[in-house]
Amino acid sequence: QVQLVESGGGLVQPGGSLRLSCAVSGSIFSINTMAWYRRAPGKEQELVAGISIGGSTIYVDSVKGRFTISRDNAKNTMYLQMNSLKPEDTAVYYCNRMAASREYDDWGQGTQVTVSS
Repeated sequence: QVQLVESGGGLVQPGGSLRLSCAVSGSIFSINTMAWYRRAPGKEQELVAGISIGGSTIYVDSVKGRFTISRDNAKNTMYLQMNSLKPEDTAVYYCNRMAASREYDDWGQGTQVTVSS
């Protein structure tokens, strides 16, 4: 069974920064492109950023230039550095493999990010 543990969320003022971490047990990390997702209140889950095993990255337009995804393959850990945070970044953030299904994949509890003054 895959375990994904997200951490690092919190309450931050607009313009602030947070660094999220995702610790992964199981084989999915070493063989998959990994991704960060988020679900804001009243909205559907969206892909925020993804990173391949080799380090190639993609970002949703709304976070380009502000968020940086990275991974440590030796530690089975992934990170999301979030700078210049905006209130619209408020959401629960989850990590998983790219194209993970809510119905068929294991998911962690997520970590809450709240951007508010």
